[in-house]
Amino acid sequence: MKKKAYAQAGVDIDLGNTVKSKLPKLLASTHRPEVLGKVGGFGGLFAFKASRYKQPVLVSSVDGVGTKLKIAFAMNKHNTVGADLVNHCVGDIAVMGAEPLFFLDYIGTGKLDAQVFEQLVSGFAKACKENNCALIGGETAQMPDFYSPGEYDVSGTIVGVVEKSNLLDGKGIKKGDRLIGIASSGFHTNGYSLARKIFFEKMGLQLDSKPAGLKTTLGAELLKVHVSYGSVIQTLLKKYNLPQAPRIVKGLAHITGGGFIDNIPRVLPRNCDAVIEKGSWPVLSVFKLIQESGYIDESEIYQVFNMGIGMVAIVADQQADAVLADIKKMKHKAWDIGEVVSGSGLSKVV
Repeated sequence: MKKKAYAQAGVDIDLGNTVKSKLPKLLASTHRPEVLGKVGGFGGLFAFKASRYKQPVLVSSVDGVGTKLKIAFAMNKHNTVGADLVNHCVGDIAVMGAEPLFFLDYIGTGKLDAQVFEQLVSGFAKACKENNCALIGGETAQMPDFYSPGEYDVSGTIVGVVEKSNLLDGKGIKKGDRLIGIASSGFHTNGYSLARKIFFEKMGLQLDSKPAGLKTTLGAELLKVHVSYGSVIQTLLKKYNLPQAPRIVKGLAHITGGGFIDNIPRVLPRNCDAVIEKGSWPVLSVFKLIQESGYIDESEIYQVFNMGIGMVAIVADQQADAVLADIKKMKHKAWDIGEVVSGSGLSKVV
């Protein structure tokens, strides 16, 4: 049978249809009762139940995985970056108090690889299911000559909801509030351009290298999945931020690109600073390795990497111990890592 002209040009529509035939089963695992329609429509349908809220506010975010994908390509392991993307997006809306409703993905590649596609979507679906977030659609673009062979890019869009009165904006933060840091699994999805340069170019390590201090290979360390903070945040907010009562959890900062220095100020009032106390939590070995081997100044490393803290909660001083204990009960490692002081809206590591 003669190969179709479009396939000869590098875009195999029939292969795309065959690969996508497995999508209904994967997406069904993330089903929520609000999801309507069938897979493959021109748009995903979600019957949002506004009657459950007095003043619902939809919260959306879009993101990618960055050059962590280079590690996935090299290791030929693609399900983890799918989960990374979902969990990162969940964290970005969780800091405003929102719980996720639905997620859409975008995959761009030069030549569609059925196994890679299935791994990616399986990762999306697994994380969506864990976050009670419906995977309602996406786009897969075949663009020959645009990407290097064996490579692709992914991005995701998430939509969540929060009651307007429960929206976290950091306005109640004041001097004396405590900073609770919740553990990350590692690099999450940020800092990989610098990490790859130091580990592979400067140090000459390989993905199967096992440097001193690491309990696994470097490749496995770099592909550790981004922690999802959605469930722990929702549990804390429901317990501590009661209607008509002063807020205990006053602000949240997702420690992504920009680290502590750029992310915490996004929720601070202009008259407050956040003071992060070094030594108040055990910095992960992989960050110690990269700092020492890359000769990175401390003034920079806390702006590039999360250093083992993926989420920071700013809480009322008197309830900080209780909040910390509850986070630990939910099987997350956490520490009191600093305080809010008078200032001008900056974050400092001392």
